[in-house]
Amino acid sequence: MKKIALITGASRGIGAATALTLAKKGYALCIHYRRNRQAAESVLATAKKLGVDAFIAQADIAQEQEVVRLFEQIDQQLGRLTALVNNAAILLPQTRVEQMSAERINQILMSNVTGSFICCREAIKRMSIAHGGQGGAIVNVSSVAARTGSPNEYVDYAASKAALDALTKGLSLEVVQQGIRVNAVRPGFIYTEMHADGGEPNRVERLKNSIPMQRGGQPEEVAAAIAWLLSDQASYVTGSFIDVAGGR
Repeated sequence: MKKIALITGASRGIGAATALTLAKKGYALCIHYRRNRQAAESVLATAKKLGVDAFIAQADIAQEQEVVRLFEQIDQQLGRLTALVNNAAILLPQTRVEQMSAERINQILMSNVTGSFICCREAIKRMSIAHGGQGGAIVNVSSVAARTGSPNEYVDYAASKAALDALTKGLSLEVVQQGIRVNAVRPGFIYTEMHADGGEPNRVERLKNSIPMQRGGQPEEVAAAIAWLLSDQASYVTGSFIDVAGGR
């Protein structure tokens, strides 16, 4: 079976590392991005050097019709999807709940939760045995923040990742008999550009001494866990979580 993967938010950080890890394993790829086309093209160029069939696609995951269009592009250019990595997410500047507006909260939830639900829906339509598919695997990129709550900084983001955890567990039970496995990884403090979105680019450096391993993680370490969960080596694993967080 041809392995065809969509990685959302694949232009940087964990998404980019996952795309290149899967390229090395022979997956055909859709490298999704929302704004940074240049970064997505760089990931694509590296993937193509590895000899895989790949393309980039732009979409705002928070918009249902754009997600539908994204999956239709994959159908046309690569074929029937077999792997989905729900990695795309947004982070807004650090603040406490008492200062959060409804607009901010809804922006987080639409991008991080609703978008992931719709991506799962479209993936199931292509993977499910009931829909003529041959099965597949979904990995949701959650966060250790789903467990810690990220007080004083990102409670809204943490809540969105806790919702992904619930999606992972519930969906895994819905589709297990349709040949689809659903799991999640929960990264901890990882060196990515995302921290700058929250207003503190060096956040990992500030907090690394609170990590039992005394260091932040690299995107490639998270990508390795994602790749394993997608692989046949994890064929008996569904509804499970891997914390890639240095002991947090």
